[in-house]
Amino acid sequence: MSESDQIELKEILSKHTKVGELFRETDDGRVECYACGHRCKIGEGKDGICKIRFNRGEKLYVPWGYVSSLALDPIEKKPFFHAMPGSTAMSFGMLGCDFHCSFCQNWITSQTLRDPHSISSIEIISPEEIIALAKKHGAQVVTSTYNEPLITSEWAVEVFKLAKRNKFITSYVSNGNGTPEVIEYLSPWLDLFKIDLKGFNDKKYRELGGVLHNVLETIKLAYKKKFWIEIVTLIVPDFNDTEEELKDIAEFIKSVSPEIPWHVTAFHGDYKMDNVRYTPVEKIVRAVEIGYAAGLHYVYAGNIPGGARNYENTNCYRCGECLIERQGFRVIKNRLKEGGCAKCGSLIPGFWKNLQS
Repeated sequence: MSESDQIELKEILSKHTKVGELFRETDDGRVECYACGHRCKIGEGKDGICKIRFNRGEKLYVPWGYVSSLALDPIEKKPFFHAMPGSTAMSFGMLGCDFHCSFCQNWITSQTLRDPHSISSIEIISPEEIIALAKKHGAQVVTSTYNEPLITSEWAVEVFKLAKRNKFITSYVSNGNGTPEVIEYLSPWLDLFKIDLKGFNDKKYRELGGVLHNVLETIKLAYKKKFWIEIVTLIVPDFNDTEEELKDIAEFIKSVSPEIPWHVTAFHGDYKMDNVRYTPVEKIVRAVEIGYAAGLHYVYAGNIPGGARNYENTNCYRCGECLIERQGFRVIKNRLKEGGCAKCGSLIPGFWKNLQS
């Protein structure tokens, strides 16, 4: 994308905005945005770190009324393994992110206005049209994803309000760089919350544009608010793959709740790290073992369908019975019975109810 193309896109995006809700005015003419953990204090005519929330006339303008991507996905792709197995999610995304991860797999949409190689377009759409499409295609879940949903929360909530009236389950696929204010704002409207925990080293987190503490606090608060949470760690060679760091992640998750599923997924070269070797299967298997040794009840291997023993399956923590058998994003067998083990009757933690039934 040339500089003139970026300017043109920025002008188009600026027309598809409205005054947001996740900000406060300051005494010096700036506005403090609290949609994400950066808490940008934005001067008149300036943008936040995300490039898509901006101050005009001492008001914070936020993205509104468009999508950059709209697709039907299996819910296992998000990934949620303890929520409506085998169901379909209507996934929508906008543009922008508050991080700049060099291994981002959605960089075309997330790094727009930051990276000249990111070429994106938008489609004007209403919440009513998104929900109508979800109904038409038999989706049970409506998901904000592809870009960082926290920074477009006002639009997501507008979609989710209508989704809830139509008995859809709602979900976020997020980097977890939140604030107490945005978690409170989402609380009435969000059911499922996938959060990336990209490592346990603050210095490396800052290389990605984030702060580890913010993500840890968001996970703890989201659990307290009773969202259904699943945590994902992309295992990147020579970035976050030491046994010590993986143990630290697993022990932190257990300190919140041993019942939170932890997905350890294999890195495939992308964006600015397309020449980095893929994560060896043995490393993913070892990460799963570390999670179980730390006391987690549900640890899953991702991005290597059928290649990591049976670590894509959901087993009963009490008796070991295989309840949900998977290969990649496909559910092969589901023996859950009313959210419990078909063999011993133990309840399996998750979000199993279909609101549309």
